Amino acid sequence: MKAVKNWIEDPAPLLRAGAGYTLAGSDADATPGFAGTKTAGEAALAANATEVSLLQEKLFANSLFDDSRSILLVLQGMDSAGKGGIVKHVVGSVDPQGVTHASFKKPTPEELEHDFLWRIRKRLPVGGQIGVFDRSHYEDVLAGKVLNLATPDVIDERYRQINDFESELVAHGTTVLKVMLNISADEQKARLAERLDRPDKHWKFNPNDIDSRELWNQYQDAYQAVFDRTSTTTAPWYVVPANRKWYARLAVQRLLMDALRNLNQDWPAPAFGVEEQRARLALT
Repeated sequence: MKAVKNWIEDPAPLLRAGAGYTLAGSDADATPGFAGTKTAGEAALAANATEVSLLQEKLFANSLFDDSRSILLVLQGMDSAGKGGIVKHVVGSVDPQGVTHASFKKPTPEELEHDFLWRIRKRLPVGGQIGVFDRSHYEDVLAGKVLNLATPDVIDERYRQINDFESELVAHGTTVLKVMLNISADEQKARLAERLDRPDKHWKFNPNDIDSRELWNQYQDAYQAVFDRTSTTTAPWYVVPANRKWYARLAVQRLLMDALRNLNQDWPAPAFGVEEQRARLALT
Protein backbone atom coordinates (compact mmCIF):
# COMPACT_ATOMS: atom_id res chain seq x y z
CA MET A 1 0.00 0.00 0.00
CA LYS A 2 1.18 3.52 -0.75
CA ALA A 3 1.80 5.81 2.19
CA VAL A 4 -1.09 8.18 2.82
CA LYS A 5 -0.39 11.53 1.21
CA ASN A 6 0.53 14.28 3.69
CA TRP A 7 1.60 11.84 6.43
CA ILE A 8 5.22 12.83 6.74
CA GLU A 9 5.84 10.58 9.74
CA ASP A 10 4.21 7.59 11.40
CA PRO A 11 1.96 9.22 14.02
CA ALA A 12 1.89 6.28 16.43
CA PRO A 13 5.24 6.96 18.15
CA LEU A 14 4.39 10.66 18.28
CA LEU A 15 1.04 10.02 19.96
CA ARG A 16 2.04 7.20 22.30
CA ALA A 17 1.97 8.10 26.00
CA GLY A 18 5.27 6.49 26.89
CA ALA A 19 7.62 6.96 29.82
CA GLY A 20 7.89 10.59 30.83
CA TYR A 21 4.80 11.67 28.90
CA THR A 22 2.92 14.64 30.38
CA LEU A 23 -0.59 15.58 29.35
CA ALA A 24 0.01 19.14 30.52
CA GLY A 25 2.80 19.46 27.95
CA SER A 26 0.65 18.34 25.02
CA ASP A 27 -0.70 20.74 22.40
CA ALA A 28 -4.35 20.01 21.63
CA ASP A 29 -4.07 22.07 18.43
CA ALA A 30 -1.16 20.07 17.02
CA THR A 31 -1.25 17.67 14.06
CA PRO A 32 1.65 15.28 14.78
CA GLY A 33 2.98 13.54 11.69
CA PHE A 34 0.61 15.27 9.27
CA ALA A 35 1.71 18.22 7.16
CA GLY A 36 -1.49 18.87 5.23
CA THR A 37 -4.39 21.26 5.62
CA LYS A 38 -7.91 20.49 6.84
CA THR A 39 -8.98 19.95 3.23
CA ALA A 40 -6.13 17.51 2.67
CA GLY A 41 -6.91 15.73 5.93
CA GLU A 42 -10.56 15.27 5.05
CA ALA A 43 -9.59 14.00 1.60
CA ALA A 44 -7.17 11.50 3.15
CA LEU A 45 -9.85 10.32 5.58
CA ALA A 46 -12.22 9.62 2.71
CA ALA A 47 -9.52 7.97 0.59
CA ASN A 48 -8.41 5.65 3.40
CA ALA A 49 -11.95 4.53 4.22
CA THR A 50 -11.82 2.00 1.38
CA GLU A 51 -8.76 0.24 2.80
CA VAL A 52 -10.13 0.26 6.35
CA SER A 53 -13.35 -1.31 5.09
CA LEU A 54 -11.43 -3.95 3.12
CA LEU A 55 -9.23 -4.83 6.11
CA GLN A 56 -12.26 -5.10 8.37
CA GLU A 57 -13.92 -7.42 5.86
CA LYS A 58 -10.84 -9.66 5.91
CA LEU A 59 -10.96 -9.70 9.70
CA PHE A 60 -14.59 -10.79 9.61
CA ALA A 61 -14.07 -13.32 6.82
CA ASN A 62 -11.17 -15.02 8.60
CA SER A 63 -13.22 -15.37 11.77
CA LEU A 64 -15.40 -17.83 9.87
CA PHE A 65 -12.31 -20.02 9.42
CA ASP A 66 -11.06 -20.33 13.00
CA ASP A 67 -9.19 -17.01 13.26
CA SER A 68 -10.47 -15.65 16.58
CA ARG A 69 -8.60 -12.35 16.56
CA SER A 70 -10.41 -9.06 17.17
CA ILE A 71 -9.75 -5.39 17.83
CA LEU A 72 -10.94 -3.32 20.78
CA LEU A 73 -10.91 0.46 20.25
CA VAL A 74 -11.16 2.28 23.57
CA LEU A 75 -12.17 5.94 23.28
CA GLN A 76 -11.80 8.30 26.23
CA GLY A 77 -11.86 12.07 26.56
CA MET A 78 -13.57 14.96 28.24
CA ASP A 79 -17.15 15.77 27.25
CA SER A 80 -17.41 17.01 23.63
CA ALA A 81 -13.92 15.71 22.80
CA GLY A 82 -15.27 14.06 19.65
CA LYS A 83 -15.77 10.40 20.55
CA GLY A 84 -19.05 10.28 18.66
CA GLY A 85 -17.40 11.78 15.60
CA ILE A 86 -14.77 9.03 15.64
CA VAL A 87 -17.48 6.39 15.76
CA LYS A 88 -19.40 8.03 12.90
CA HIS A 89 -16.59 9.07 10.57
CA VAL A 90 -13.95 6.40 11.23
CA VAL A 91 -15.66 3.24 12.44
CA GLY A 92 -18.74 4.15 10.40
CA SER A 93 -16.85 3.47 7.18
CA VAL A 94 -16.89 -0.31 7.74
CA ASP A 95 -19.64 -2.93 7.53
CA PRO A 96 -21.73 -2.54 10.70
CA GLN A 97 -22.17 -6.32 11.05
CA GLY A 98 -18.48 -6.49 11.96
CA VAL A 99 -18.67 -3.82 14.67
CA THR A 100 -19.95 -3.78 18.25
CA HIS A 101 -20.40 -0.59 20.25
CA ALA A 102 -20.76 -0.02 23.97
CA SER A 103 -20.76 3.03 26.21
CA PHE A 104 -20.16 2.64 29.94
CA LYS A 105 -21.56 5.31 32.18
CA LYS A 106 -22.93 5.17 35.72
CA PRO A 107 -23.18 1.50 36.78
CA THR A 108 -26.63 0.05 37.28
CA PRO A 109 -27.61 -1.51 40.63
CA GLU A 110 -27.05 -4.97 39.09
CA GLU A 111 -23.58 -3.98 37.84
CA LEU A 112 -22.63 -2.62 41.25
CA GLU A 113 -23.19 -6.08 42.70
CA HIS A 114 -20.26 -7.38 40.64
CA ASP A 115 -16.58 -6.61 40.08
CA PHE A 116 -16.15 -3.43 38.03
CA LEU A 117 -14.91 -5.40 35.02
CA TRP A 118 -17.96 -7.68 34.99
CA ARG A 119 -20.00 -5.42 32.72
CA ILE A 120 -16.97 -4.80 30.51
CA ARG A 121 -16.34 -8.49 29.84
CA LYS A 122 -19.94 -8.90 28.69
CA ARG A 123 -19.42 -6.41 25.85
CA LEU A 124 -16.05 -7.49 24.51
CA PRO A 125 -15.80 -8.12 20.76
CA VAL A 126 -15.77 -11.72 19.58
CA GLY A 127 -13.46 -12.99 16.87
CA GLY A 128 -13.72 -11.06 13.63
CA GLN A 129 -15.17 -7.93 15.20
CA ILE A 130 -14.02 -4.41 15.89
CA GLY A 131 -15.36 -3.50 19.31
CA VAL A 132 -15.70 0.15 20.25
CA PHE A 133 -15.91 1.35 23.84
CA ASP A 134 -17.15 4.95 23.82
CA ARG A 135 -16.14 5.47 27.46
CA SER A 136 -14.90 2.30 29.07
CA HIS A 137 -13.56 0.52 32.14
CA TYR A 138 -11.39 3.60 32.64
CA GLU A 139 -14.41 5.49 33.92
CA ASP A 140 -14.00 3.43 37.09
CA VAL A 141 -10.61 5.01 37.77
CA LEU A 142 -11.25 8.45 36.26
CA ALA A 143 -14.64 9.35 37.71
CA GLY A 144 -13.88 7.06 40.63
CA LYS A 145 -10.80 9.12 41.49
CA VAL A 146 -12.15 12.62 40.77
CA LEU A 147 -15.57 12.17 42.36
CA ASN A 148 -14.26 10.12 45.29
CA LEU A 149 -16.46 7.18 44.37
CA ALA A 150 -13.78 4.77 45.57
CA THR A 151 -10.93 4.94 48.05
CA PRO A 152 -7.35 5.53 46.87
CA ASP A 153 -6.50 1.91 47.73
CA VAL A 154 -9.37 0.64 45.56
CA ILE A 155 -8.36 2.90 42.67
CA ASP A 156 -4.78 1.71 42.98
CA GLU A 157 -5.90 -1.92 42.83
CA ARG A 158 -8.05 -1.19 39.79
CA TYR A 159 -5.01 -0.02 37.82
CA ARG A 160 -3.42 -3.42 38.44
CA GLN A 161 -6.62 -5.25 37.52
CA ILE A 162 -6.94 -3.26 34.31
CA ASN A 163 -3.37 -4.10 33.27
CA ASP A 164 -3.95 -7.79 33.97
CA PHE A 165 -7.27 -7.69 32.11
CA GLU A 166 -5.81 -6.06 29.02
CA SER A 167 -2.81 -8.38 29.01
CA GLU A 168 -5.27 -11.27 29.08
CA LEU A 169 -7.15 -9.82 26.11
CA VAL A 170 -3.97 -9.39 24.08
CA ALA A 171 -2.82 -12.92 24.93
CA HIS A 172 -6.10 -14.25 23.56
CA GLY A 173 -5.85 -12.38 20.26
CA THR A 174 -7.49 -9.01 20.87
CA THR A 175 -5.56 -5.93 19.80
CA VAL A 176 -6.28 -3.27 22.42
CA LEU A 177 -6.13 0.22 20.91
CA LYS A 178 -6.57 2.90 23.58
CA VAL A 179 -7.13 6.50 22.48
CA MET A 180 -7.60 9.60 24.60
CA LEU A 181 -8.97 12.55 22.61
CA ASN A 182 -7.29 15.60 24.07
CA ILE A 183 -9.08 18.93 23.75
CA SER A 184 -8.26 22.21 25.47
CA ALA A 185 -10.53 23.84 28.03
CA ASP A 186 -11.21 26.74 25.66
CA GLU A 187 -12.16 24.41 22.82
CA GLN A 188 -14.49 22.44 25.07
CA LYS A 189 -16.17 25.67 26.19
CA ALA A 190 -16.74 26.66 22.54
CA ARG A 191 -18.20 23.26 21.67
CA LEU A 192 -20.55 23.26 24.66
CA ALA A 193 -21.65 26.82 23.79
CA GLU A 194 -22.43 25.70 20.24
CA ARG A 195 -24.64 22.94 21.60
CA LEU A 196 -26.59 25.54 23.56
CA ASP A 197 -26.79 27.91 20.58
CA ARG A 198 -28.19 25.33 18.16
CA PRO A 199 -31.59 23.70 18.72
CA ASP A 200 -30.45 20.71 16.67
CA LYS A 201 -27.61 20.18 19.17
CA HIS A 202 -29.59 20.61 22.40
CA TRP A 203 -30.03 16.84 22.64
CA LYS A 204 -26.26 16.51 22.93
CA PHE A 205 -25.98 18.90 25.86
CA ASN A 206 -25.94 17.58 29.40
CA PRO A 207 -25.86 20.01 32.36
CA ASN A 208 -23.51 17.54 34.05
CA ASP A 209 -20.92 18.49 31.42
CA ILE A 210 -20.51 21.83 33.17
CA ASP A 211 -20.13 20.05 36.51
CA SER A 212 -17.30 17.99 35.02
CA ARG A 213 -15.79 21.09 33.46
CA GLU A 214 -15.51 22.68 36.89
CA LEU A 215 -13.31 19.72 37.81
CA TRP A 216 -11.12 20.11 34.70
CA ASN A 217 -7.77 20.10 36.51
CA GLN A 218 -8.72 17.11 38.63
CA TYR A 219 -9.68 15.15 35.49
CA GLN A 220 -6.41 16.11 33.80
CA ASP A 221 -4.54 14.77 36.83
CA ALA A 222 -6.64 11.59 36.77
CA TYR A 223 -5.82 11.05 33.09
CA GLN A 224 -2.14 11.55 33.82
CA ALA A 225 -2.35 8.85 36.47
CA VAL A 226 -4.05 6.55 33.96
CA PHE A 227 -1.23 7.05 31.46
CA ASP A 228 1.42 6.58 34.14
CA ARG A 229 -0.14 3.38 35.45
CA THR A 230 -1.77 1.69 32.46
CA SER A 231 0.11 2.67 29.28
CA THR A 232 1.87 -0.67 28.84
CA THR A 233 3.89 -2.33 26.12
CA THR A 234 1.02 -4.63 25.22
CA ALA A 235 -1.69 -1.97 25.46
CA PRO A 236 -0.22 1.55 25.20
CA TRP A 237 -2.22 4.76 25.32
CA TYR A 238 -2.31 7.14 22.37
CA VAL A 239 -3.15 10.77 23.15
CA VAL A 240 -4.61 12.40 20.04
CA PRO A 241 -4.83 16.20 19.83
CA ALA A 242 -8.52 16.82 19.22
CA ASN A 243 -9.06 20.56 18.87
CA ARG A 244 -9.03 19.97 15.12
CA LYS A 245 -11.73 17.36 14.59
CA TRP A 246 -10.46 16.48 11.14
CA TYR A 247 -7.02 15.59 12.50
CA ALA A 248 -8.38 13.54 15.40
CA ARG A 249 -10.47 11.47 13.00
CA LEU A 250 -7.61 11.01 10.58
CA ALA A 251 -5.16 10.03 13.33
CA VAL A 252 -7.51 7.47 14.88
CA GLN A 253 -8.24 6.09 11.42
CA ARG A 254 -4.50 5.67 10.86
CA LEU A 255 -4.06 3.90 14.22
CA LEU A 256 -6.98 1.59 13.47
CA MET A 257 -5.79 0.93 9.93
CA ASP A 258 -2.32 0.03 11.16
CA ALA A 259 -3.79 -2.29 13.81
CA LEU A 260 -5.73 -4.09 11.08
CA ARG A 261 -2.72 -4.20 8.77
CA ASN A 262 -0.59 -5.70 11.52
CA LEU A 263 -2.88 -8.74 11.62
CA ASN A 264 -1.37 -9.65 8.21
CA GLN A 265 -4.55 -11.32 7.03
CA ASP A 266 -5.33 -12.44 3.53
CA TRP A 267 -8.60 -13.76 2.19
CA PRO A 268 -9.28 -17.24 3.61
CA ALA A 269 -8.65 -20.10 1.21
CA PRO A 270 -11.84 -21.84 -0.01
CA ALA A 271 -12.65 -25.26 1.40
CA PHE A 272 -13.84 -26.40 -2.04
CA GLY A 273 -12.48 -26.68 -5.55
CA VAL A 274 -13.22 -23.40 -7.28
CA GLU A 275 -13.08 -24.80 -10.81
CA GLU A 276 -15.20 -27.78 -9.85
CA GLN A 277 -17.88 -25.52 -8.44
CA ARG A 278 -17.62 -23.21 -11.45
CA ALA A 279 -18.32 -26.21 -13.72
CA ARG A 280 -21.26 -27.30 -11.56
CA LEU A 281 -22.68 -23.79 -11.67
CA ALA A 282 -22.41 -23.70 -15.45
CA LEU A 283 -24.63 -26.79 -15.67
CA THR A 284 -27.47 -25.24 -13.70
